[in-house]
Amino acid sequence: MRIRKIITALTLAALIGTEGLASAARAEDDRVPPVTHELTRSECGQCHMAFQPAFLPARSWNAIMDGLGDHFGEDASLRPEKAKSIRDYLVANAGGGARPSFLRRLAADAAPLRITETPAFLRKHRFADSVWTKPGIVSKSNCAACHQGAEAGVYEDEDD
Repeated sequence: MRIRKIITALTLAALIGTEGLASAARAEDDRVPPVTHELTRSECGQCHMAFQPAFLPARSWNAIMDGLGDHFGEDASLRPEKAKSIRDYLVANAGGGARPSFLRRLAADAAPLRITETPAFLRKHRFADSVWTKPGIVSKSNCAACHQGAEAGVYEDEDD
């Protein structure tokens, strides 16, 4: 009888622990390291929020930095030393790698140029097109319109 109680207690503890781990994993999915590189924050932040490097793989950041002359229809060219410093920061802190991340469902060779085109973004943002054009939101890339902690790397939602 005592062994059965111990097994029941251990089983219950394991189930509670599993839910706790799953909850912690979900919370980690909603947080990314904030941008800490001042040059990236200032240069990229002139036109839009400086997006956290963890949202794209290194190959995407390299492609974006290679195309600054036509950066989504704008000339965002930088002096070579500034571009190198920003590229180095973005690539060193890019998403993917060994730990689970926002990019875990991205094909191994994919290099999206927009965070809004990644599988995780598309899965978590299934809204009617009209939502993205509302005043105050304007576009899918305006993270802070819905996520108040976006610049700090916090993307938790109240209904999660």
